[in-house]
Amino acid sequence: MTRPALLAISHGTSSPAGQAAVAALVDAVARRLPDITVRLGHVDVQQPDVAASLDAIPEGTPVVIVPLLLSAGYHVRVDLIEQSAGRDGVVIAPALGPDPRLVDALLARLGPLGPDAALVLAVAGSTDDRANEDCREIGRMLSARLDRDVTVGFLAAADPRVDVAVADAGTRAEQVVVADYLLAPGYFHDLAVRLAAGAPVAPPLLGDDEPPASLVDLVVDRYNEAATSSDRVHKGP
Repeated sequence: MTRPALLAISHGTSSPAGQAAVAALVDAVARRLPDITVRLGHVDVQQPDVAASLDAIPEGTPVVIVPLLLSAGYHVRVDLIEQSAGRDGVVIAPALGPDPRLVDALLARLGPLGPDAALVLAVAGSTDDRANEDCREIGRMLSARLDRDVTVGFLAAADPRVDVAVADAGTRAEQVVVADYLLAPGYFHDLAVRLAAGAPVAPPLLGDDEPPASLVDLVVDRYNEAATSSDRVHKGP
């Protein structure tokens, strides 16, 4: 049986740095899967979109869509299903998070923390609270790994907002550090820096350096788990 193609679908960004960082992650995944067709598409902002990305894969080839999204919100639960509805043989893998390997990547970006530093986890936020809960779970996992409190602050759609979380943390600690739970540079990272009001903000999970091995492993595992599923006609997270 033909191994399914891997279609990695990012949110999309107008940031050249963000585009390059996501493309580098997919290139690293392709190097790990040399016998698999690996393509990159986008659910919003950029082209090719999901439909065009699927059209570029030969008809009859099964496809695993791996969302390069940190939580399962509207894009995963609705957009990807609707935008791939015209193609048979498509399986949609779960979102990347929550997963301990994302905490590994967060910690690598954070670096050493002072013993009394307060930590705010900046997340994008969603109108689907299930996605917000995925992010809160990462906050709990990060808290357990660091053995310190972590406050989750949202950049949109949910409360507390990052600026409120940073201000509140500043009443309890002399130093506040913001962990950036975003995949790549772009609008939301820039917003996190503005809302942090001078507090240091760690870089996103992807940058202009080599993609973290933990993220490459995660994407490959999401693909392999979906590709070996016995239910290849099921769509959804």
